[in-house]
Amino acid sequence: MLASQHEMRAFIAIFLIALTATLVSTPQIRRFALSVGLVDAPDSRKTQQSPMPLLGGLAILVGVMTAVSVAFYVYLGRIPQTVSGVLLSSGIVAAVGLVDDRLQLPAWAKLVGQLIAVLVLVFFGIRVRLPLPDFLNYTLTFVWVAGISNAINFLDNMDGLSAGISAIAASFILLLATINNQFLVAAMSAALLGACLGFLRYNMYPARIYMGDAGSLFLGFLLAVLAMQLRFPENSNFVTWMVPVFILGLPLFDMALVIVSRIRRGISPTTAGRDHVSHRLVSYGLSQREAVLSLYLLSFVSGMVAIFITQATVAEGYFIGVMVLIMAIAATVRMDRFYGASSGEGESGCS
Repeated sequence: MLASQHEMRAFIAIFLIALTATLVSTPQIRRFALSVGLVDAPDSRKTQQSPMPLLGGLAILVGVMTAVSVAFYVYLGRIPQTVSGVLLSSGIVAAVGLVDDRLQLPAWAKLVGQLIAVLVLVFFGIRVRLPLPDFLNYTLTFVWVAGISNAINFLDNMDGLSAGISAIAASFILLLATINNQFLVAAMSAALLGACLGFLRYNMYPARIYMGDAGSLFLGFLLAVLAMQLRFPENSNFVTWMVPVFILGLPLFDMALVIVSRIRRGISPTTAGRDHVSHRLVSYGLSQREAVLSLYLLSFVSGMVAIFITQATVAEGYFIGVMVLIMAIAATVRMDRFYGASSGEGESGCS
């Protein structure tokens, strides 16, 4: 059932509040980051010519939190318990990212922070609910949420890329949640979409501010949770579990490519490097802007496939899934064979 006109007006209002709050707060946060020295300094591994503020994620957080809090108090008179759980857990992840931006935490410390955030989610009853034993569902919850959080973090390697891909993913989650009358998921997706677009005003090439790990981990965590909460009562979970995977297919492909490439070269997957999909496209002759726009298009196509999967039969869904997997493997092999990857660059703020 499609959302009512009243709910549609609420989604538009939430989107506009998040957009406005992010647009207004980003310049202020940029000035603050410069004043306290929380910047990404230029070096031989990066393309920026001057120190770049790293607190952009805080502006995204402000946009989402402001929109969700105001909207739910106005429309419902309260913040639902599940929404509180999502906001609390995503805030924990953003805090971990903020500390990492300042102190450069080891990978295990960030994973511990993500585990704590997932435990908060589970406490509020938010988890994977496939027809599997509970311990597998809990395990899949952590693997999915941590995986997408780090995939979006990996993707934050070129101006406008992570925020733009997150905006596209949020728009598909918003569309599917609206079609299936999932008010809470749609409302939070609208807030996330508005915040991402507001931030892109300052993050598109040439960027004036980076989101840092605080922003990329926050975006990844929230996208993972919202995608995980999508429900499709008219189709089988045996097929629709693929919908979130396709919505977030590009970040997953980028992370898989990087991990495979680094392991093949005998390098730790957590080692930084200029071996992401975006870097490879630039090495093939595209400009930074062209590479980012090309990846936007691929993400949109992947989202369209996700919409098809919502109505697909089991045979259709798995046929599409297998074909896409084969193409992804072929692309990984081809890219890794013909690209001379260099190492030594940070995952965040390396555009």
